[in-house]
Amino acid sequence: MDVGGQAVIEGVMMRNKQRFAVAVRIKDGTIKILKQKSSKYPKCFELPFARGVVGLFYTLYDGIKALIWSSNQQMGDKEKLSKKEVIGTIVISLLFSILFFVVIPFFGASVISSEGILFNALDGTFRILLFLGYLLVISLMSEVKTLFKYHGAEHKTIYCYENKQDLTIENVKRYSRFHPRCGTSFIFIVLLLSIFIFSLIEGSLWVKLIARILLLPVIAGIGYELIKLSGKFSKNIIVKILIAPGLWLQRITTKEPSDQQLEVAIQSLKAVVD
Repeated sequence: MDVGGQAVIEGVMMRNKQRFAVAVRIKDGTIKILKQKSSKYPKCFELPFARGVVGLFYTLYDGIKALIWSSNQQMGDKEKLSKKEVIGTIVISLLFSILFFVVIPFFGASVISSEGILFNALDGTFRILLFLGYLLVISLMSEVKTLFKYHGAEHKTIYCYENKQDLTIENVKRYSRFHPRCGTSFIFIVLLLSIFIFSLIEGSLWVKLIARILLLPVIAGIGYELIKLSGKFSKNIIVKILIAPGLWLQRITTKEPSDQQLEVAIQSLKAVVD
């Protein structure tokens, strides 16, 4: 059964279709675990591409819950995030992402050329460069470095499970921190797809800009299907070439974890698969 996950504050969230678990290392050094049922979408959305868009929403929903819970475990009762603060943060983050990764590269490209192949190539190139620059900048922050180590622990643990090995620290340490079914690889595939799909849009600058925002869910759905295929055919030479850029990018977004961080990831996965 497919298992996915994500790094959270001082911990790891693991998830399959039935349930998800969040394990975090709290300040006294012990591991605290939250287990809940995974959010499920109606079967009518099981169609290819549709399941990518809808499934991504439900995955993000569980992921945000995991992030909030993990963050609150590191705070005192008076410091815990309220629902209004969480919603406000999500809305601001979404608007910032659209501004930074869609609007800015779009108008940056239009200054040089407002139509044709050159415009679309510049728009896509600027978007990728901004994304890479953003990752490099945040990777310098100490808190993000810790998050990226937990991200590496998540990948190693899932690899160990997929290879049907016992979930022990010694076994997990042997596996790679680079995994084809990763959110980083997914984002990079979406960036590449967007260059091709956005080049098909005709009209004024404003039509092109609005279409870029509205088509994001469609591109995400296509990207989801490609990520699923890459997981199934990861040994195919063509697939290896296609997923290589996403794996290279994981050299930034994952770091080698400590034994203590691997222990947290293992506890999270065991809470799901057991």
